[in-house]
Amino acid sequence: MLTSPPSFSDIKRAHQRISQYIYNTPVMTSANLDELAGCHMFFKCENFQKVGAFKMRGASNAIFSYRPEERVNGFACHSSGNHGQAVALAAKLAGSKAYVVMPKGAPKVKVDAVKGYGAEVIECEPTEDSRESTCNEVIEKTGAMLIHPFNDYNIIAGQATAAKELIEEVENLDALIAPVGGGGLASGMSLVAHYLNPNLELYVGEPEEVDDCYQSLKSGKLIANKTANTIADGLKASIGPKNFEILSEHIKEVLLVSEEEIIRAMKLIWERMKIVIEPSCAVPFAAILRNPKVFEGKRVGVILTGGNVDLTKLPF
Repeated sequence: MLTSPPSFSDIKRAHQRISQYIYNTPVMTSANLDELAGCHMFFKCENFQKVGAFKMRGASNAIFSYRPEERVNGFACHSSGNHGQAVALAAKLAGSKAYVVMPKGAPKVKVDAVKGYGAEVIECEPTEDSRESTCNEVIEKTGAMLIHPFNDYNIIAGQATAAKELIEEVENLDALIAPVGGGGLASGMSLVAHYLNPNLELYVGEPEEVDDCYQSLKSGKLIANKTANTIADGLKASIGPKNFEILSEHIKEVLLVSEEEIIRAMKLIWERMKIVIEPSCAVPFAAILRNPKVFEGKRVGVILTGGNVDLTKLPF
């Protein structure tokens, strides 16, 4: 298990380890959205990934880093949905058991999917303290191994493979942008970009309602979210210490967006690209639309993180 930020060799090994369990997802473009945004965007479609989100990369790498004899008591995590689905499926593929702590009110489509992959779902109150304490209780009771959603170097190495594929496929990118919640994907993107192309401008998009990454990087110390009042349910977690350390070194800017801007960006991608994305996934595109001068004329890699949406509760 990794005990320091993953090197490029660590990320390559992670990619090899998980290759049979993930898809190399397509990169899509839209001339219509390019014209609207004033730049050339290359969308890495992790909404087409197994479990419908990039989280399958990190969970697979973390779980398959354990030897078979270490998997006997199963794996536990807390998650609003996508990480839980990924841990459930990766554990199943590893011949093990998964216990997923989910907050009350989590999207039904995500709860049903976690159960569908064979995991046991344990409900908790919709706060970070409750998620963590309930997960710790499950671990004490079962002996399961914790698979943290983001504050884990093996998770970070797995998530980094999405950006690795994008950079290797699309030549002459000027910038990369991903959403940030706990920071697993964002820190993985930051590291692999640093190794492959240090000249890339690295950005993350974040909802104004849960702007802990913006506040933390601005102040130089971790500042937790005070609310969880955002439609982007996958971005409600506060950034992890390991993720903060990496992002502090590599991210150029955190770009904030409003709830209305997230909904507009989500709707545009549904309408113009004809693909299903979830609200968290729309945050980077919303950030590009809000900051046209930052991206003007540039070739921008955008990681679309997931497409697990409750179709009975669309915001438009």
